[in-house]
Amino acid sequence: MKYVFLPFITICILLTGCQAVMKSSDSNKKTELVISAAASLQDALKEIESAFEDQHPNVKLTNNFGASGALKQQIAQGAKVDLFFSAAEEPFDELVQSGNIDKNHKKDAIQNELVLIVPKESPSSIKTFNDVQNLKGKIALGTPESVPAGTYAKEIFTKLNIWDQVKGKAVYGKDVRQVLNYVETGNVEAGIVYKTDALVSKKVKILDEANEDMHSPIVYPVGIVNETEHKDEAKTFYQFLQSNTAISIFQKYGFQVR
Repeated sequence: MKYVFLPFITICILLTGCQAVMKSSDSNKKTELVISAAASLQDALKEIESAFEDQHPNVKLTNNFGASGALKQQIAQGAKVDLFFSAAEEPFDELVQSGNIDKNHKKDAIQNELVLIVPKESPSSIKTFNDVQNLKGKIALGTPESVPAGTYAKEIFTKLNIWDQVKGKAVYGKDVRQVLNYVETGNVEAGIVYKTDALVSKKVKILDEANEDMHSPIVYPVGIVNETEHKDEAKTFYQFLQSNTAISIFQKYGFQVR
């Protein structure tokens, strides 16, 4: 009779082993956090995320970079996002007011500056923001309705009373990195980007920096999306963005930490 039970015992052992393997596999599964962030953050944020993942190997960070206005729309429409890092306060504040962003986990994290750039090796007929009205070629700007850098640029030219002349020369980009690319490739004579974008490119040079009183404050708020399914992990990364490690990386890329 004892031989009759051997197949049964063998099957039980195999099943137990399979269950152990499945449990082990489940325990090794990483929690994925989706970070929707302004395109101008991508270099600094990727380095910060790498440092975070080294310390938290159970978390995988996935980025969704783009224009802050477009990212706000995605979140408002129910996109699966865990944290939102905006390049402007307005789209972020709208999500706070609508209940999409956790009011207890939001912070104005960093600041930036706006600069006028041209291709590094190309001669230019301009030197300052005010000179853009006399530009012979085209100037690349972020779309003012959805790209904060474009909104700030419009504010500058409006304050200088030359927006009507400038908009006739404008080529619009879907985000600030597309604007940078237009200048790098020589498709336009000039462009308006954040200083941090200009600093990471070897193909452009800065002609002029905007004074703070020429536009709204360039503040980057970050917050946890209320609908996140991974609240604990989102809080951990949110706090890491305020750590000395993250601060030093932001400063390395030219951001000012608040």
